[in-house]
Amino acid sequence: MTRDSEDPNADVQYHLGIDSADVADTVLLPGNPERLETIIDFWDDHELRARHREYRTATGSYEGTPISVTSTGIGSPSAAIAVEELARVGVDTFIRVGSCGAIQPEMDIGDLVITTGAVRQEGTSDEYVREDYPATADHEVVSALIAAAERLGYDYHTGVTMSADSFYAGQGRPGVDGFEAAGADDLVDELKAANVKNIEMEASAILTLANLYGLRAGAVCTVYANRETGTFRTDGESRAAETATLATHLLAKMDAVKREAGVDRWHAGLSLE
Repeated sequence: MTRDSEDPNADVQYHLGIDSADVADTVLLPGNPERLETIIDFWDDHELRARHREYRTATGSYEGTPISVTSTGIGSPSAAIAVEELARVGVDTFIRVGSCGAIQPEMDIGDLVITTGAVRQEGTSDEYVREDYPATADHEVVSALIAAAERLGYDYHTGVTMSADSFYAGQGRPGVDGFEAAGADDLVDELKAANVKNIEMEASAILTLANLYGLRAGAVCTVYANRETGTFRTDGESRAAETATLATHLLAKMDAVKREAGVDRWHAGLSLE
């Protein structure tokens, strides 16, 4: 029996410090709290609603569509806490907005990667469900992100992401004094051969939890590094933020079209205009 003082279902969520009045139905999830400033610059208005630890939450609107953002910090454990507590106050759609390392040679710095599914090489989602359960992105969110990237004219790639628990050893990078984890030499080559597009640290947990709870989720990341070519630059951070913001507006339009058509899911036969 959970004691009241430990109840995670209180109206104001323990880690995020928010309740149902603080957030919109769709929440963007950057890792870096400082990325909030990049995201809300694209909105028509905003208000900071909460700040606690790595979690910062703001809510506003874009083209008449309510929208929120909550930073999650680095890694799947803190991202899962954010999804849990946001879901508890009624959020039904999540879009991870981040940066990543690309592992296919044709991917350039500044390109976008729109995740369709993820390799669960993080331990958080294993705490929820068997390891062979797929981490898949919602097709409406993927469609909205693609449509947004197309409208904005940004170069993008779609495909499978790998989510790791470690920035160094877990992604095949050397540790202190050249330490290498078992299998590190082959990791990137194996992922590349499997047509995995990129590596980051949160998407698979976010997608897994959203699927378990019957919610929508997706991810869009800007390429900062290409592990195949050895290049690294922090260019194009705002592209993922702008794409996710526009995608939120398009999702709202999708939902309106669904209501008018009397269907549960948006599909390619329905217009967004």
